[in-house]
Amino acid sequence: MRCVVQLVEVSGAEDPRVDDFRDLSTADRRPDRPGGRGLVIAEGVVVVERLLDSPYPVRSLLGVRRRIDALADRLAPLDVPAYVADADVMARVVGFHLNRGVLAVADRAPEVEPERLIASARRLAVLEGVGDHENLGALFRNAAALGVDGVLLGEGCSDPLYRRSIRVSMGHVLRVPFARLGSWPEDLELLRDNGFRVAALTPRADSVALRDARLDEGRVAVLLGSEGPGLTERAIAEADLAVRIPMAGGVDSLNVATAGAIAFHAMGGA
Repeated sequence: MRCVVQLVEVSGAEDPRVDDFRDLSTADRRPDRPGGRGLVIAEGVVVVERLLDSPYPVRSLLGVRRRIDALADRLAPLDVPAYVADADVMARVVGFHLNRGVLAVADRAPEVEPERLIASARRLAVLEGVGDHENLGALFRNAAALGVDGVLLGEGCSDPLYRRSIRVSMGHVLRVPFARLGSWPEDLELLRDNGFRVAALTPRADSVALRDARLDEGRVAVLLGSEGPGLTERAIAEADLAVRIPMAGGVDSLNVATAGAIAFHAMGGA
C-alpha cells in the first residue's frame, strides 16, 4: 500500500503549519508542559510507531525525508499531514538539532479512572512524589518490560506524557495504562477493596526482605517513592507491609527506576 498521508514540504522555519513543534527547548513555551497545549510528542521512528499504535490521536508529523519514508507503511492509513523539512529547518523549528530526525504530535486521550484500572489488573506500580521526568519514563519502560499491568500516580508525580518521559520510556508510557489518585494516600484503600496487597518499598532496616515478601502471590501493588526522600511516612503507614531490597554495606538506596525494576521482577509478571 502506498502512503496516502499528506506529505507537505516545509522550506522555512517560520511556517505556521508546524507551530505544534515549535521551540521545544524553551520550557515556558513547550506545548507538552502544564499551561501549554497539552500535546503528546513522540521523538524518533520507534517511539513514533508506538504513538501510532496508541489511543492518542495523531495530529501531524515533522521529519527529514528519510525518516518519513521509513514510516511510510505505518502512515498509509492516516489522514494527517507529514511535514518534510531538511535538518537545518527542523532544528530551527524545534529549537535544537534532533538526531532522531522525526517527531509526531497527538492529542491526549481521556484519562483512565483508577477504579477501572485497579479492577482489571493483577500487578500494579503506585508512585508517590516521582517528579523527575527521566525516572518516570524509566519506570514505565521497566513496567512494560516486566509485566506490570498499570501505574497509579499519587501525590507529587510529574506528567507521564511529558516529552522527556515519553522519550526515556521508549514510548512505553503510551502503552502502559496509568491513572491518577485524587486523594493521597487515602485512595490506597481502593486497592485493598479490590483484594490487593500493598507493599511499600523502603530501605528501613525493620522492613521485610524482598525475597521473603512473596510479591508474586495474589494481587500486589508495589509502592515507590521519590528519588532521595523516598516514601513519606504517611504512605508507608497506609501499606500492608514494608519491603526492602537487601544491599551491600555502604550503599543505602538505589535509583527509583532500578529499585522498581527489581521489585517488578519479583512480582513475576514477565
